[in-house]
Amino acid sequence: MTTPPPNWRQKLAGRGIDGSTLLVLPALLLLLGLFVYPFLYGLVVSFQPKVGGWLGNYQRFFGDPFLFDTLGKTLALAFPVTLVSLLLAVPVAMRVRLMTRQRLLTTLLVLPMTLGTVLVAQGMLGYFGPQGWFNRTLMDLGLMSSPVKLTHNYWGVLLSLLITGFPFTFLLTLSHVTGIDPALEHAAATLGARPAARFRHIFLPLLLPGLSMTFCLSFVQAFSVFPSAVLVGEPANATRVISVAAYHAAFEEYDESMASAIAMLMGVVQLGVVVAVLSLRSLVYRGPVVGGKG
Repeated sequence: MTTPPPNWRQKLAGRGIDGSTLLVLPALLLLLGLFVYPFLYGLVVSFQPKVGGWLGNYQRFFGDPFLFDTLGKTLALAFPVTLVSLLLAVPVAMRVRLMTRQRLLTTLLVLPMTLGTVLVAQGMLGYFGPQGWFNRTLMDLGLMSSPVKLTHNYWGVLLSLLITGFPFTFLLTLSHVTGIDPALEHAAATLGARPAARFRHIFLPLLLPGLSMTFCLSFVQAFSVFPSAVLVGEPANATRVISVAAYHAAFEEYDESMASAIAMLMGVVQLGVVVAVLSLRSLVYRGPVVGGKG
């Protein structure tokens, strides 16, 4: 009796490809279609400038102060927003984890994230504007003689990014904090460690890997700022961030090649910061130490 030839499923199984592996194909195709292909297309287009050689766009960006300064202005917003959000998120998350109505408070804290950047910016214009409630209250109380300028400048964008970025940072931090076994803290307390020592020797080492990833994700979110920079900032000067420069090149100059080059530079800077933070994490992470009074 002859053995029938193997069907296609048996052939794939013989090569180590089973049904579970095939389930990955839709996600892989989606990744190729939505990320890999657009990235490679933009990379190729960035080396096809309208004027100059194949590096013409990059030479123009680094040689033109009006363009190059957008990178510094973006970093001057992204780094402070990320650091402040992280510094606020850690103590708030440490406190929220001990509360009985944790879900209710968490919902209230993440509410600004659900409103969207545009709606938050529009609300800021009415609340923090020269005739907004904030300034009118200060002047009615005699605390200020003239309105405080909190819109259409650097501080307006910074505040807007904090309002929309903090909930995202808080949620990530809370997930890391609640994932730590309370028995470790109880053991340290039993050995006589004070709250500050328990945080320094127990929580901080365990949180460090998660906080580094939270920093990276929050930084990437803040670095790509665009609506806030336009609506509550000064996109022609103080808050002309790199995304505004990319928009200007694409939709005002109709220079797809230059816009692609700026987008590539944005990706390189973000990737560089992520690699630097993760490399620093691997150097300083040593793991928790239980015990000690501190």
